[in-house]
Amino acid sequence: MNAIPLKILIISLLSFLCMRRERLQNVGEQGHMALLGHSLAAYISVLDRERLRKLTTRILSDTTLWLCRLFRYENGSAYYHEDDREGLLKICRLVIHTRYEDYTIEGFNVLYTKQPVIYISSAARTGLGQALCNQLGLPLSCMCRVPCNTMFGSQHQMDVALLDRVIKDDVESGKLPLLLVANAGTPGAGHTDKLGRLKELCEQYNMWLHVEGVNLATLALGYVSSSVLAATKCDSMTLTLGSWLGLPAVPAVTLYRHEDPSLSLAAGLTSSQPVEKLRALPLWLSLQYLGHDGIVERIKHASQLSQRLLENLKNLDFIKTSVEDELSSPVVVFKFFREYSNRDQTSHAAQASTIQHPIISNERYIYDTFNQWLGEQLAQLVPASGVDVVELEDEGTCVRFSPLMTSAVLGTEIQDVDQLVDCLKMKIPVLTSTLQLREEFEQEVRRTVGLLYIEDLSWPGLGVVRYNYHSDGKNDDKQEKELEKINTELLKKLNELESDLTFSLGPEFGGQKNCVYIGMVTEDLDVSELVETIAATGREIEENSRLLENMTEVVRKGIQEAQLQLQKANEERLLEEGLLRQIPVVGSVLNWFSPFQASPKGRTFNLTAGSLESTESTYVSKAQGTGTTPPPTPTSSLAKQRLPGQKIFKRSLRSSDAFSETSSVSHCDDLEKVDQRPPALFPGQEQGPLETEKAEERKEVAQATKTDTEDIQSDKLPRDCTKVEEQEGQR
Repeated sequence: MNAIPLKILIISLLSFLCMRRERLQNVGEQGHMALLGHSLAAYISVLDRERLRKLTTRILSDTTLWLCRLFRYENGSAYYHEDDREGLLKICRLVIHTRYEDYTIEGFNVLYTKQPVIYISSAARTGLGQALCNQLGLPLSCMCRVPCNTMFGSQHQMDVALLDRVIKDDVESGKLPLLLVANAGTPGAGHTDKLGRLKELCEQYNMWLHVEGVNLATLALGYVSSSVLAATKCDSMTLTLGSWLGLPAVPAVTLYRHEDPSLSLAAGLTSSQPVEKLRALPLWLSLQYLGHDGIVERIKHASQLSQRLLENLKNLDFIKTSVEDELSSPVVVFKFFREYSNRDQTSHAAQASTIQHPIISNERYIYDTFNQWLGEQLAQLVPASGVDVVELEDEGTCVRFSPLMTSAVLGTEIQDVDQLVDCLKMKIPVLTSTLQLREEFEQEVRRTVGLLYIEDLSWPGLGVVRYNYHSDGKNDDKQEKELEKINTELLKKLNELESDLTFSLGPEFGGQKNCVYIGMVTEDLDVSELVETIAATGREIEENSRLLENMTEVVRKGIQEAQLQLQKANEERLLEEGLLRQIPVVGSVLNWFSPFQASPKGRTFNLTAGSLESTESTYVSKAQGTGTTPPPTPTSSLAKQRLPGQKIFKRSLRSSDAFSETSSVSHCDDLEKVDQRPPALFPGQEQGPLETEKAEERKEVAQATKTDTEDIQSDKLPRDCTKVEEQEGQR
């Protein structure tokens, strides 16, 4: 295999990146600095060993010092790693080496005497405890999940009192409490544990306290909440600077305090290899480029975006928020909920803590479905906002806005937050009206013959309906095919209607088969008309399907009957003509002397009646009969006259009285125009027969309109209309 020249390889790679440029993130100049750091690290690694050691030591020490000062973590050491869970893994090994003195010599044998226990919150990242046990070679019984508060405080904070009792029970049973993993910003709701009390508890039982979370980024700001500020006293913390600052391919950092460097080396937190220390080079270049003010400005901008959104959400009805601190919460979680209003002062007090509301199971599923749809719509309409859907244990499905994790990469600005609020205002009436009309739609479908209501709580829309096919003793397979055919045709007919509704076959996975799914609706929807139209359309499709199905059998029987009658007619003709006329030569001579006069007999097949008829009347009258007129196609009984521009399934927004008055006035205006029109187009020109007929028709319509108007609203007519009617009477 021939080697590819370096220039050709670089040009090909750059061309590929240019073609795919629209798919890359907007990294910016600071992102290019981080990417440049990886290239420089590769070049620096080829230096001689002594110069490489001095350079890497300087880079590592400077970066560690800057980060400790920036995030208020005094006298700390740093470990740079690619996987954000790797830092916690190395910390666990450090604590095991510290608490078990003979671990270096005897290994896991020392763990049998006292089983280590690692405590994590139930609100921690999914799979974190299992990943730690797998990497450390510990059984899952060494991992203890601590529940969150259920009575007092936030629903996402670790229950300190319960943790204290659990630790006491573990100590009494001969176990060794090893490490506690706390959150400064839970992965779901962004809440912070009570780090101050947890630190006191860890000091009491000689445990290691490790903190992680997105709220640690606020330590770089001038004002820091007391709950997050307590993280500076913990034993270790993990910082994910790449997502906070929008830096691609930079490592995560775990800051820790430990006095014994040999144990840190044994745990893997430090390395004697200079190349390992070059991991900090991309971050070192990025910090040099941004500077202290640039880093603080990015984190401050993300916090301002959260505050802007939270202030706007307070003024929206049917929106519930879940924030820990309204003054400095960098994560905003909200959901649509119809029972309460944010404008109610009582709900403001409850909203400040968390979302608390009793919901029965079905309503919980419905609200989860609606909020899932809301989050997907907002993310699609405003992609720069970075909102996503999160599943919380108590609140259910919610929409999360975490600009600290997304704004630096997506370039989120204040106008994007305002656009997000505007889109949310447009979606709330749709959600409210759909939620109100779901029950009415279900009742209408259950009352309508031929329709079956399908309960699908995972569908974000008005509901699901199926047209029932009358099987008439058919087997299940054939009935299923007919049902699928009818409902597919029904869906096609409904989509051809000029309406604002969306009809579909449902979700691609997990949806019911042979059903019509109706999407979100507005408050002016006429549910009864919609259901009646679906039923009438289904009946029409079923009748047409039966007609096509029976036509083959009818035609086949008609052909057989026609063959029998034609054979019988041939036999009768032979008897009438006689035997001599059938002989070729004799028959010709006999027909020449005495021609045989026979009336033409034929048969016609009437598809409407499904029977054979004689053609004698056709030969007599010299014209073919029209046959029986087919019955008219059934239409909806709720079909009504619509206003200009009004779409189907929409209720009129004005009352019937106002409509009658407007109609009466318009008829009076038409009467004035009819009376004031000249009798002819030109002087001396008389009207033709067609013009005379049209004038008489207009006069009859005007007279009928006048009579109806006098009977219905004689007391509401204007004076001008009354004068016009008097003049018409005199004429």
